[in-house]
Amino acid sequence: MNKAGFSGKPPNSSGDSGDDIPVALRDTPDVASKTPLQPLVLLIGGVVGFILLAVVSGFFFSLTTPKKTADSQSSPANSLSTPPNGNSAGNPQDNNAVLGHLAYPEAPESELAPITADRRIRMRKASAEKFRAMTQAARSAGVILVPISGFRAVKEQEQLFFEVGAQRNQTPAQRAALSAPPGHSEHHTGYAVDIGDGSAPATNLQADFDKTKAFGWLQANAARFGFEMSFPKDNVQGVSYEPWHWRFVGDRQSLEMFYKARNLKPAKASP
Repeated sequence: MNKAGFSGKPPNSSGDSGDDIPVALRDTPDVASKTPLQPLVLLIGGVVGFILLAVVSGFFFSLTTPKKTADSQSSPANSLSTPPNGNSAGNPQDNNAVLGHLAYPEAPESELAPITADRRIRMRKASAEKFRAMTQAARSAGVILVPISGFRAVKEQEQLFFEVGAQRNQTPAQRAALSAPPGHSEHHTGYAVDIGDGSAPATNLQADFDKTKAFGWLQANAARFGFEMSFPKDNVQGVSYEPWHWRFVGDRQSLEMFYKARNLKPAKASP
């Protein structure tokens, strides 16, 4: 019998022993190796999503949160805004303000010194000394500074405010735009002075004093002697423009006494 075509194996057998493993069994290791990756991918995705959400939320929060401005921050100037009597200056009511004017103490007689030859006009000693030095410096520049009014007692201010107001048929609010109520005048302190130009007396206590040589010299030089204009145009107290009215702020006591006026809202006088 011819045995050349007989191989000794079943006809459907393959020479590769690996083909004897069923397909299902061959695929099992691959499925098992992929299964642990799914929770890991979800975990990483969750962490990344949380980080992105936090970044986006922080960005929108920074856009919507109001920023601090200069007005909301405290400034060193505010540390000077409390007067010696302990009243707060931020609110006119706390200062016992009347018609935009602040309450000021009356200078004691022992603290006053003359600034004129007849000794009639006086100021506190520190301010009187500086005022005399200022007038001498102005005179050397050809400018004559004339003191018109200095220290004024509360009783004098009472007469000035009420009697003159009645003569001019002015309401208290109208009068307050021109003169402080008694107890509320800077002249009470002994630090304030009304100044005129010796070469132009017609401008005394008038708004056009600001056109004189004296006013121009004061603007350029008064600060060197510790003086400043109390009521410039559009001042915060709502007092009429008084280019002739100057106050001494050249020492700590005077500065603390007057600096509170800067924090007031403008006062509007009603007829």
